[in-house]
Amino acid sequence: MEILGYTFAFCIGILLSLLGGGGSILTVPVLVYIFQIQPNFATAYSLFIVGISSLAGSVSYMRQGMASVKTALFFSFPSFVMVFVMRKFVVPIIPDIVWQTENLVLHKNTLTMTCFALLMLIASYSMIKKQKKLTENIDAINKRINYPIIFFEGLIVGALTGFVGVGGGFLIVPVLTFFVKLPMKMAVGTSLLIIAINSCFGFLGDLGQFPIDWVFILKFLAFALSGVFIGIYLAKYTNNQQLKPVFGWMTLTLGLAILLKEVFF
Repeated sequence: MEILGYTFAFCIGILLSLLGGGGSILTVPVLVYIFQIQPNFATAYSLFIVGISSLAGSVSYMRQGMASVKTALFFSFPSFVMVFVMRKFVVPIIPDIVWQTENLVLHKNTLTMTCFALLMLIASYSMIKKQKKLTENIDAINKRINYPIIFFEGLIVGALTGFVGVGGGFLIVPVLTFFVKLPMKMAVGTSLLIIAINSCFGFLGDLGQFPIDWVFILKFLAFALSGVFIGIYLAKYTNNQQLKPVFGWMTLTLGLAILLKEVFF
């Protein structure tokens, strides 16, 4: 099972660097269902792995001028504040038994994975849906950025990132392409930078909450980073728009499987 898990880690890195998100949404299921890590630990591990992997990918995009740093910083401020608050103060106080009746007991882990599955279904829609191809340059884009929408979206992504431990790229990229009108490749680079900032701040909120297996995290991260660098190379020859729907259908299938498992089994 370990070989399968680390293979997935490699694939996560590839998808993350190609799509600017999406690949990171596989991290928690891999940690929970393959490596048998508790969901609350897995969400913390995911933030670190996704954060460092995204940072590595964003550096390459920034060097090519394919990331809007101004947009990323404005988006990240409300977002990383929400992530830190969620991980430091909200998640730790959620009881192990969230809801209990005579016929139903809702555990914290079940709630986390159910919410995660629902987010996967939302993510699949944003990836399957076709988006218009945009080619404007960064100067024209910066002149008409809708800052209130970006700020509000940052709050939402921050809250979701903090609770379920995903980078939020599946929400960030559609916003960057639909509202900010970034070209797809620039949206990918900008999304990676936002994810890196959010995830790293979220992980800081987890430090001291429970013991962390650094040997395992760094091993998983090494495979993910290998995938990131391969993905950066493949991005030169890959059409992101064609790849997204394929991964979207995969995400939809996995999300439904997790939802069925957590609710009915």
